[in-house]
Parts: sequence; C-alpha cells; structure tokens
Amino acid sequence: MPALLDLSPDHPHVIDLMNAQQRELRALYQDTDERTEPFDPAVLSGGGGALLAVEEGGALLACGALKRIGPDTAEVKRMYTLPEARGRGLGRQILTGLIERGRALGFRRLVLETGELQAEAIHLYESAGFRRIPNYGYYVGVEGSLCYELPLESPGRAAR
Repeated sequence: MPALLDLSPDHPHVIDLMNAQQRELRALYQDTDERTEPFDPAVLSGGGGALLAVEEGGALLACGALKRIGPDTAEVKRMYTLPEARGRGLGRQILTGLIERGRALGFRRLVLETGELQAEAIHLYESAGFRRIPNYGYYVGVEGSLCYELPLESPGRAAR
C-alpha cells in the first residue's frame, strides 16, 4: 500500500519529481518559463505550507504541496504523479491529504492553477469540489490557464 509522507521541498527525490513535472509540462505546452511557471523549491518553504508525497517500495511516485498566499488562502502547487504510476488514485490521495492539511492549518480556501490540456488534472480537481475562478497572480492573462478554488470548512463547523 502506498504511504503518504510529509517531506521537505528540498528533498532530492521531491526535486526529481518536480523537475520531471516541469519537463512534461514544457513538452505538453511546447514552451519555456514564459508560460510554465518557473520552479523554485524555496517557494514551498516557510510557514503555512506542506508537501506530501506518495512512496511505495522506496520510490516516490507522486507529490503535491500547499503554499500560503494569504492569511486564509493556500495554493495547491506541484501536483504530479509519475506517468507509470497514474490511474492508481495517487493524485486523489495527495489532493485529499492537502485538503485535510489545509483545514488543519486553518485556511478558509485553497486555490490552484492547471492548464487546459491537462484533462486528468481538471477532472481530479472538479471531482474534488474545486470550481473555476478568474485567473489570479502569475496566471492573469496566461492563455489556456485555468484557475480553481475550494472553500474549506473546518471540521465541526457547519457549511453555510
């Protein structure tokens, strides 16, 4: 059974996963940093963040992170599953863990960005309750960029 781990964003195997993600996105969108947000693991460090990874048999198969972007908002970052490990629910495992972590950290909402060519990611996010919002921050004006949010309720607090 794959294990969900808390890791540092500068863990060498996490960096390998995120570099693989960058290569895949650049190939998919045939672009460079002008479209694909530059990667710097340091942006995932600091208070209010978290990085989760799925490990099986000593290998990291998937990862995802939370980055605080406001007093009550975190951004889901660097969601990635190795191609050979896809279709096993690992992305859902990571996303569920990040949503739970966001609640535990007291965030009131999560936001994220994905690209229009990433149908599996869009399906994952929408099936988890994320809804489209206007593009924010780095993504304003980026063609093909899709932004989402998920309002969070703390455990024990009734939904409005």
